[in-house]
This record gives sequence, C-alpha cells and structure tokens, in this order.
Amino acid sequence: MGKTTTTSNIAVALARGGHRVVAVDADIGLRNLDVIMGLENRVVYNFIDVLEGTCRLHQALVRDKRVENLFLLPAAQTRTKDAVNSAQMEELCAMLRKEFDFILLDSPAGIESGFRNAAVGADEAIVIATPEVSSVRDADRIIGLLESMGKTPIRLVINRLRPNLVRQGDMLEVSDVLDILAIDLLGIVPEDDSVVKASNRGEPLTFTDTSPASKAFQRIALRIAGEDVPFPKFDEDRSSGFFAALRKFFGRTE
Repeated sequence: MGKTTTTSNIAVALARGGHRVVAVDADIGLRNLDVIMGLENRVVYNFIDVLEGTCRLHQALVRDKRVENLFLLPAAQTRTKDAVNSAQMEELCAMLRKEFDFILLDSPAGIESGFRNAAVGADEAIVIATPEVSSVRDADRIIGLLESMGKTPIRLVINRLRPNLVRQGDMLEVSDVLDILAIDLLGIVPEDDSVVKASNRGEPLTFTDTSPASKAFQRIALRIAGEDVPFPKFDEDRSSGFFAALRKFFGRTE
C-alpha cells in the first residue's frame, strides 16, 4: 500500500539531493504517478511509444520544472498490461541507465504479468507494507516472487505506522514485521494526513521538510543513496503470545 506515493516522494528527495532521477510509471492502463507528481497536463507520449518507435526517449520524458534533474516517464492509459513484455522492459531500463543515476519503477499491484514485467528490469527491489496482517501477508508473497526472480537486495518500507495503535496492541510492531518478512528495513513512514493532501495537490511532500512523513521519505532517499542514516525509535511493548500466533499464521517456526 502506498507504492505510488512512496515512489514520487523518494524520486523528489533523491533529485533534490543532486541526483539525476527518473520515475517510471509501469502500471499500464491505470497510471497515477503523473497525477501524484502534478505532471498529468504535460504528458504527451509514454514509454510504450518509445518502445514502439513512435517517439524518442527524450520526447516521452517529462521534466519536473520544480527540480531540474527530476523526470517522469509515464505509462499508457489506453493499453493493457500485455502491451509490453519482459524483454522490452529490460530494453527500456537499459536505455534509462545511460541517462540517469536512479530509475524508480512504480510497479502495478498484484503478482500478475504486469508486476513481473516491471520487476524484471530492476536491479533492486523495495517492498511497501503497512503493519497489518493482510498487508504483511501480501508482502510475504511478493518477496517470495522477487526472490525467485533473483532480485537482490530486497528492502522494506513500513508505511503508515501509528505508534499509538502499536502501544495499544492494535497494530503490528516494527520488530514483528521484520521478523516475519526477514528482509532489511529501508524506512518507516508514520501515518500523516499531509500525505493525502499533498497527493491531491500533485505536490510530493519531499518538496518541503516540514511533515513527519516528508522527513521519513527523505531519510529513505539518503539510505538509497548510500548514506548511513539512523532509524527513529518507537516505543514497543512486545507481546510474545501474539507474535507466536502470527508466526504460526505465516507458517514460520523458530
């Protein structure tokens, strides 16, 4: 949950840090990244046009005028997910590697062909999950698929954490999620009303430094860029009985 918002905010933060960045909307037919980034009115071509030779790569790239070195490569709205195959996605990523420091692929939801095609061109993977049983279960399946594709490293962003619910025992603890999924933590984004407001305005939070979620996304971007950034601490009161039940639910043993 929240992968498009996460993609847009990390892209802005990396670009503001001086890196040349492109955010690629790989969700063919259901594109939203252009709206979240506030660039929908400037989209003319999409990456399928590039692959089919309708336009050149630079014609399809939309430069964000707010950050000079940030670009969007949109998806097609009027095509289906089978319009692109894995080989073409690898070709597209190879083209982009020549131009950019970071390529962020916003994959479609689920584990069908659209997700697989988006993932095949990636060097690394970031899994987004909320600290809820259903989301963690979905993330566990995604991680298994990515591992079968040989994608490493796979790192986790825990999204929409509410420490008050964690303390009340109504939300999974960060440590429980990490133990269940068994991948490295990349970042923790707290629940923050400003995320929705920013998305509706088409202004990713990381254009400013004020909100808790913005600061969390900026820390994630710094870690992606190779910096050693400490993680914020949250008060947790672990319930071993509840955690043991969760491990049984996910089919894990000590």
